[in-house]
Amino acid sequence: MTPLQPLAVLAAEQKSADVTDWPNRIGWIVGLLLFIALVYWLMRQGWKWRGTLQGDLPPLPDAPTEQGPVKLELSGRYHGSTSAGQWLDRIVAHGLGTRSRVELTLTDAGLTAVRPGANDFFVPAEALREARLDKGIAGKVLTEGGLLIVTWAHGDKLIDSGFRSDHAAEQAEWVTTLNDMINTTEGTAR
Repeated sequence: MTPLQPLAVLAAEQKSADVTDWPNRIGWIVGLLLFIALVYWLMRQGWKWRGTLQGDLPPLPDAPTEQGPVKLELSGRYHGSTSAGQWLDRIVAHGLGTRSRVELTLTDAGLTAVRPGANDFFVPAEALREARLDKGIAGKVLTEGGLLIVTWAHGDKLIDSGFRSDHAAEQAEWVTTLNDMINTTEGTAR
């Protein structure tokens, strides 16, 4: 027997380990996919529940057919609506919680938000309360002054709606024009 022979015997006797334990791996993947589906389902149920809780919010008004001359137009993103002053209390009733592209139009009649793929809405001029630049609204935080926040009354609730223009420089003009319009509307109401 040569000295190499015991090594050959040892090598022949050893069995290499399985590289992949497929049943175990497939079990983990299926379990992970089921967990993700469960989390998604729970989030969807929470969204629907929030909409149910906000069911007392009256339907949104329809835009009048004759709105008058256009004062300002803005193209950008709608980031959602919250209870006024509570930037994390998202309102989802009537589609107000759905983020989307938006075409904003300001006229003497009010503010019209046309949203492709989501519910459009109209805010009458007499319902407008304030406009300001802010840094965040439910789930969206930007640099200071990055969002145009419009506060408006709907039923007995004050709502903050957040918009971001494709051209951020025009947002300051919107704040000035909206606040002037609000002050004028309040002055004529007295």
